Amino acid sequence: MRHPFGRLAVAVLTAAVAVLPATAAVARQDRAAALPTVHPRAETAPLSDDEAGGNADADDPAIWRDAADPDRSLVIATAKEGGLRVYGLDARLVQSVAAPAGPTPEDAPGRFNNVDLVPGVRLGRGRADLAVTTDRGNDRLRIYRVDPAAPGGPLTDVTDPAAAPVFAADQAEINEERTAYGLATWTDRSTGRSYALVSRRERTTLALLELIPAAAGRVGYREVRTLDLPSAFRLPDGTSWSPCAEPGELPQVEGMVVDPANGVLYAGQEDVGIWRLRADLTGTPRLLDKVREYGVPGRYDEATEECVAGADPGYGGTRISADVEGLTLLQERDGDGYLLASSQGDDTFAAYDRETGEGNEYAGGFRVTAASAALDGSEECDGAAVLDQQLGSRYPRGLLVVQDGHDAPGDGDTAVTNFKFVDLGDVKDALDG
Repeated sequence: MRHPFGRLAVAVLTAAVAVLPATAAVARQDRAAALPTVHPRAETAPLSDDEAGGNADADDPAIWRDAADPDRSLVIATAKEGGLRVYGLDARLVQSVAAPAGPTPEDAPGRFNNVDLVPGVRLGRGRADLAVTTDRGNDRLRIYRVDPAAPGGPLTDVTDPAAAPVFAADQAEINEERTAYGLATWTDRSTGRSYALVSRRERTTLALLELIPAAAGRVGYREVRTLDLPSAFRLPDGTSWSPCAEPGELPQVEGMVVDPANGVLYAGQEDVGIWRLRADLTGTPRLLDKVREYGVPGRYDEATEECVAGADPGYGGTRISADVEGLTLLQERDGDGYLLASSQGDDTFAAYDRETGEGNEYAGGFRVTAASAALDGSEECDGAAVLDQQLGSRYPRGLLVVQDGHDAPGDGDTAVTNFKFVDLGDVKDALDG
């Protein structure tokens, strides 16, 4: 999450580091620098978040594997007001899908935030793989059928026209943009039903939506239940703490992923940490890890529109820095694997053991750094996707795709972003080493 919504988290981090003893700040930098590095093999063309670039801003990717021809596998990624981008494994553009406009020119435009895949959904007489995205501008889910042989491109919109807003009561509330934000999909193996878990911008609410086949091969959804994560936290000294934010904002969730083997949802509350809970949104959530800034008091300054942080009481974690985003699950073929999380505050990635019985132990971390002067690394990563399967001749050991929030070279005034493609074998070697 970045401008205008991410600068507060950056300000909190900067101010918090400033009040730490110099040795602690140096130690933090040393920890990040000591992590192993991996380098991208390719990158997509830059996206520019300005009128000339169609207000396109890279955010979140998903990897679709073509079982019949793995070399034709695709990366499907959100570009916010720029809609969806589809890339081949060579990182070249295959298809661009525009975000739908608002109902009138005065209403908020479509804005695609996060994307995830649902394989093998029964539609009519057959099955199809679906790409589901949150349209934050219109407070809807948008659903696309994935078919590389389809005329006009691999994605075809199959959203039920009757699909209702996810959270908002009316268009006026939609225009305030407290709308559908983060996303993870899940198919319950016990019932075969497929769901989308959706977070709400500037709120702590999560919603469980069942995906429902409709007429003519369309797909809609219905709300099953919602859950609100905490917005205030009791600290060890007995005081209550909430992350600093603009008045009226609550600590939101964006990055989410479900482990299909056990129906566990991992949700990144950006300025708080990573939660583990049941994907059906029943039971009690557990805070798996905290950001380093957890517990740091802050005061919102109306003049600067930034948070001024106080002294760090030392209640935060040691592995991730706000914002925590880009959650993705590395599912190894033997059943092992890792939960990967983007630590935006220090441009690193943290890995946690997939095994919940051992408390999702921290397993290490890594950085994605420049491969050459022309191919830079990943900074302030918003979204990530990983697939531990053979992906043709380019990525026989699997693929990690990460968003780069500061593609180089930029122009200094416009946000320039893109996606980096990293050989998953290199990541696993770094974590195992």
